[in-house]
Amino acid sequence: MKRGSVAVVGAAESDLGQVAPGTTPVDLMAQATFRALEDCGLHLSDIDAVFTAASQLRMPTLSLCEYLGIRPRYQDGTGIGGSSFMTHLAHAMAAIEAGLCEVALIAYGSTQRSVSRAAASPREYNPHETPYKPFLPATAYALAASRHMHEFGTTREQLAEVAVAARQWALLNPMAWEKEPLTIAQVLAARMVSYPLTVRDCCLVNDGGGAIILTSAARAKTLRQKPAFVLGVGECLSHMSISSMPDLTTTGAAISGAQAYAMAGLTPKDVQAVQVYDAFSINTILFLEDLGFVKKGEGGAFVANGGIAPGGHLPVNTSGGGLSYCHPGMYGLLVLIEAVRQVRGTCGARQVPGCDVAIAHGNGGVLSSQVTVLLGSAATV
Repeated sequence: MKRGSVAVVGAAESDLGQVAPGTTPVDLMAQATFRALEDCGLHLSDIDAVFTAASQLRMPTLSLCEYLGIRPRYQDGTGIGGSSFMTHLAHAMAAIEAGLCEVALIAYGSTQRSVSRAAASPREYNPHETPYKPFLPATAYALAASRHMHEFGTTREQLAEVAVAARQWALLNPMAWEKEPLTIAQVLAARMVSYPLTVRDCCLVNDGGGAIILTSAARAKTLRQKPAFVLGVGECLSHMSISSMPDLTTTGAAISGAQAYAMAGLTPKDVQAVQVYDAFSINTILFLEDLGFVKKGEGGAFVANGGIAPGGHLPVNTSGGGLSYCHPGMYGLLVLIEAVRQVRGTCGARQVPGCDVAIAHGNGGVLSSQVTVLLGSAATV
């Protein structure tokens, strides 16, 4: 794939939070799709490729195409958890370059808050873990957090700093679910979910979805919005079960990030805005380390004292993230949407000044699938 050959031209959320009774995941996908089309000035008839993944639908591309009344030339329903949509972006880029399609839609929708998270995400039986009755996925991430604390001296207060920073960003985002300030003391005193993680260390459970639209760089320059060019992508699948994770403190982001930087010809120092999949507070620390923004083991100190909050030394999860903005089951597409908006310069009060390069990192399963995307403004291509 060629750096900058494809760009994101449309990006939009569906309604977020808790939707009206009877609303389906496909309703939310379609709503976001039409909003993304309006965003870029294209029409439904322009879409000739569809990419989606969903935990509530058996065949999500078929369901969405039927709902929209379209017959795309190309489709992909790859599902690897919350990072699926970063993989879809890479596949869409390859398909556009190969001439298999011209305009690609990536969409997602979930009603997990309305129907209950358990109904939205049924669990597979795992003979090595299920008999011990882990509270997944929280228990898996708690294992990683505990190991990081043991190995590197990371503290509960430092984990709490991640949640507090996310909340401070969320207060600048009108679309965010959480509207009240949060303190470290409140995070620590919150209900324990799986030690050392309290409920404030854990992502929200919301309904919602989103959509992005990609096309060639040449066509992108003729459309309504400033394009967000795809500069680099990388992917790593390291395990399925947390009991098979090679190292609880090092994720596949170390590999996917290196691949994305190499394709883009960039380094972490070139990135102005960082969007990572923060299903739990430990995620942000792990990904900041593995994506090269700080050395391994130093993530806790890096986020301390408001390091990633508004006014800190690195803007991280500027939407409020999965911890305070929205987490509708699989959050990766919303990570991409925020990165697109930062590169466009349309984030209002939370806008990172001079943002020409943003990273959007997706995580799936229990730190299982890691996919990294680097997006850039016209100044980068």
